[in-house]
Amino acid sequence: MKILILGATGFIGSVIAARLRRDGHMVTGLARNPDRARVKHPSIGWIKADLAEMTDPSDWHAVLSSHQIVINCAGALQDGLSDDLAATQEKAMLALYAAAARSAIELVVQISARTEGAGQGQPFLATKRSADKALAASGLNHIILRPALVLGRNAHGGTALLRALAAMPYLLPLIHAQSPVETVSVDDVAAVVSAAVAGDFQSGTDIDLAASEMLTLRELVILHRSWLGLPPARVVPIPTGLARPMTWAADIAGTLGWRSPLRSTAMAVMSEGVLSRRDGQHLPSQRLATAVETLDASPSGIQDLWFARLYLLKPVMVFGLALFWMLSGIIPLLAPTGASRHFLPFMPEGVAMALTLITCFLDIALGAFVLVRPFARSALFGMLAVTLGYLAGGTLLEPSLWLDPVGPFVKVLPSILLTFATLAILEER
Repeated sequence: MKILILGATGFIGSVIAARLRRDGHMVTGLARNPDRARVKHPSIGWIKADLAEMTDPSDWHAVLSSHQIVINCAGALQDGLSDDLAATQEKAMLALYAAAARSAIELVVQISARTEGAGQGQPFLATKRSADKALAASGLNHIILRPALVLGRNAHGGTALLRALAAMPYLLPLIHAQSPVETVSVDDVAAVVSAAVAGDFQSGTDIDLAASEMLTLRELVILHRSWLGLPPARVVPIPTGLARPMTWAADIAGTLGWRSPLRSTAMAVMSEGVLSRRDGQHLPSQRLATAVETLDASPSGIQDLWFARLYLLKPVMVFGLALFWMLSGIIPLLAPTGASRHFLPFMPEGVAMALTLITCFLDIALGAFVLVRPFARSALFGMLAVTLGYLAGGTLLEPSLWLDPVGPFVKVLPSILLTFATLAILEER
């Protein structure tokens, strides 16, 4: 079969794509950057496309023409600079269904979520619910799958946060520590999709995917801590009110393009827990792996521990660099005449003042741009280039500063290392 997967580069979509390739199907994925996706997944065909821009049926005709099945694994938690929920999860899906109805598409598989309960008014669940209803009413042969919290060898979003919390030193601070959580293995999700493609389910099937066990968030974090090979630590419940500043900060970061799992949508859902629908349909025969079995099937390595420990440090590193660079530009502006005196032995007063102002505004700009996700990489490289330029120019003009007891040159070296470290962990998937 020729299968088109939306979200094929994601945590769930990439595993589904690999499973369908093993089953012998021809798989194509949509990607904003197909060249990069092709390097990581060379066995998949790639089409350059942005779901947020595919909101008219005509946008889908060429894409669907050579495929028989569409599997939608695409999704986003919350609106932000990098995501438009209404466009991606609703308008693009309605356009897809309309185009699919006039094409040779034989099946649409929708990876959705439980869209009722706590957080049901949030745009993430509201757009999912709208797309699900439209698919059910479209007349297309379709299957809707609603996985619980998906666990696997890799991690993204909420599962990445689980590992990060589990790796905290000494104490484990948790919000909603007693909230119930159902889980499902990503490999089981892929197996069910494979069965759907093989025709094992009737059209219109709407299935909840969750293992038979139910854990609290506290138990799940402790389980991940054990999986990481760390000694037991005390769980410290955090009142919801105390967590609000962190949620607000995560929402602000989201508007700048950073996809934090601590945003208000996730917190609203977790207040009730991650549960199947009370009246939902479950698989009648297939047993799904528990959280313990899922983790035991993929023992952790040192790379998992590094990832878990760095995950919550990443926003601190980015914000720290932004603050350092913006302050390094703002502080000299408070007394520009004094700051420009360093240049006076080498150039006229007017040129020294102009150079001071230019470097100050350059530092502020780099500090501001590193906070904006689409510009972060360029800003980090800009920081390295400007820092090396400062060091080279300063060494030529006043090499004695390397021996200054205050160490203005030496102190720059740790910022260079921090910039390299931030570049190393910048990618989200």
